[in-house]
Amino acid sequence: MTLRVVKVGTSLLRQRQETSTAEAIAGLSSNLAESMGRGDRTVLVSSGAVGLGCQRLGMTQRPLSLPGLQAAASVGQGYLMSLYEKEFSRHSIPVAQVLLTRADLADRLSYHNASATLNQLLEWGVLPVVNGNDTVSSDELKFGDNDTLSALVAAAVKADELILLTDVDSLYSADPRSDLNATPIKDVHDPEQIGALEEGAGSGGHWGTGGMATKLAAARIATASGVRVHLGDGRTSEALQNILRGGRGGTVFHPNPQPLGNRKSWLAHALQPTGSLRLDPGACRALLNKGASLLLVGVTELDGQFDANQAVLLLNENGQEVARGLTTMSSEKLNNLLNQKSSNASAGGSPVVVHRDAMVLMMPSKN
Repeated sequence: MTLRVVKVGTSLLRQRQETSTAEAIAGLSSNLAESMGRGDRTVLVSSGAVGLGCQRLGMTQRPLSLPGLQAAASVGQGYLMSLYEKEFSRHSIPVAQVLLTRADLADRLSYHNASATLNQLLEWGVLPVVNGNDTVSSDELKFGDNDTLSALVAAAVKADELILLTDVDSLYSADPRSDLNATPIKDVHDPEQIGALEEGAGSGGHWGTGGMATKLAAARIATASGVRVHLGDGRTSEALQNILRGGRGGTVFHPNPQPLGNRKSWLAHALQPTGSLRLDPGACRALLNKGASLLLVGVTELDGQFDANQAVLLLNENGQEVARGLTTMSSEKLNNLLNQKSSNASAGGSPVVVHRDAMVLMMPSKN
């Protein structure tokens, strides 16, 4: 039995002249129902609310304003769910609408609750259909056509695989639509390779907000959490069917053999840092090579305003991110302590600013 998160984007539901949104959803539901009939469990992350709202309203262009996007999403979300409900009911599979905001995933308790709800639905044999809550949250409209959201969901439910359906057959060395010398990349094995590929990634299409860059970012999040990622051609039913039957996508991103745990994954990817701390070289070495907590003595300066238990970036002297974590104190208190650091050090014992259990490294160790 395999637990999968499948993400389908707006471009596949709205952008193809030869296939209507209803027909695209019918084909998708048929494949997923077959997989679920074999005992596999599936979470579907679906974009399309804004595009369908525009369709229902007779618009020929996606709105540019935030209120326009949110209003279009409010029109389209119900229609989107009605299509999924209709098609999956043909296979006797109940569906559940799950709308998530960035705030839901940034709060530890809400993150846990969302994970528990999704897992309960899966145990009941229900297909969760997840979308960003576009009607109220501006962040969700910037989620990258739900690519990032799908990776966070995959980490939250501890999925085995994340399938990103797109309108190309695989990842290429360059945009194959404009570069005849572009070659397909079949396997990606490490985050450094993903980072190098991101430099050449393109932007999204007319109706969607995602592009290859957001899919690479999603792959980084998911693989760091131990999830295998398939980039699959969503234009053909056979491509998805092949993956669901144990095959592979056009490009496979292989999971990290030493994945982050659930809490570390949440710290690394779901939280939105509210400030940053600059560290001296000794503190960086202690974090990277000794698994140490960050002590006040290692902090040279801070930027931003934050409360205790909020996320901050931990930067080296060159401004590169070494780690991120939850602070034990507010920026105001920390700033006061920094101004008194010399007297604190002489008094013996330096306060913990970020405990190692509330920290995740974002840079490999130098051992």
